[in-house]
Amino acid sequence: MRKILIIGIGAGNPDYVTVQAINALNQVDVFFIPDKGTDKVELGRLRKDICERFIEGSDYRLVPVPIPERAAAGTSYRGSVDEWHARLAHDYEGLFTQELGEGECGAFLVWGDPTLYDSTLRIIEHIRAKGFALEYDVIPGISSVQALAAQHRVALNRIGEPVLITTGRKLAEGFPNNLDSVVVMLDGDQAFKRVAGEDLDIYWGAYLGTEDEILVAGKLSEVMGDIERIRREARDEKGWIMDTYLLRRRDED
Repeated sequence: MRKILIIGIGAGNPDYVTVQAINALNQVDVFFIPDKGTDKVELGRLRKDICERFIEGSDYRLVPVPIPERAAAGTSYRGSVDEWHARLAHDYEGLFTQELGEGECGAFLVWGDPTLYDSTLRIIEHIRAKGFALEYDVIPGISSVQALAAQHRVALNRIGEPVLITTGRKLAEGFPNNLDSVVVMLDGDQAFKRVAGEDLDIYWGAYLGTEDEILVAGKLSEVMGDIERIRREARDEKGWIMDTYLLRRRDED
């Protein structure tokens, strides 16, 4: 039976790749490398660099996987995501049939951790649900959330208190009244501007773990403009950006 490994490779620094992930890399016959166009070619290169650094042999194959753009959400965000997942599942199944022989092991190298705001696991389950014979395992990785907290040297939660991990789309609805600490991912619209009236600190990071890492921290209302400018300039220069941030209510004096 064909097997797929969904390997978390950390948030950008090759040193974030775990021993478990290295052992998994050395089991793989075929790596399926997402191709998201010229703007994100660097992400593909980083995946290839990890293979060259940690795999002992050279008899593995790299297969590019064109990733279609997801349609605009319109009136149904969930509907657009489900449609996108179905398209990817169809494409992946075709690639597995063509590129992965019976008894061979394929892999996806997932940025950060495969269980946190990543679609690969759901797409593989979609393929299996259609009756395609496939085994799979998931190898955890160091997420951008962990890297952000470590680089800012800040705990994600206050003592005895919860922390919420959410998206920019959800934050745009407002900062939760009953929480002190909120981590925000997938925020292409800089939703922190919507909550600038709250008394919050922000710990922001982009390209975490890479040589291009950028960190900004401070009172949200005071550093918000700097983050907008830095983010815009970085994206213009590189063609893409990955950023994450922690918002926290300020301590009462």
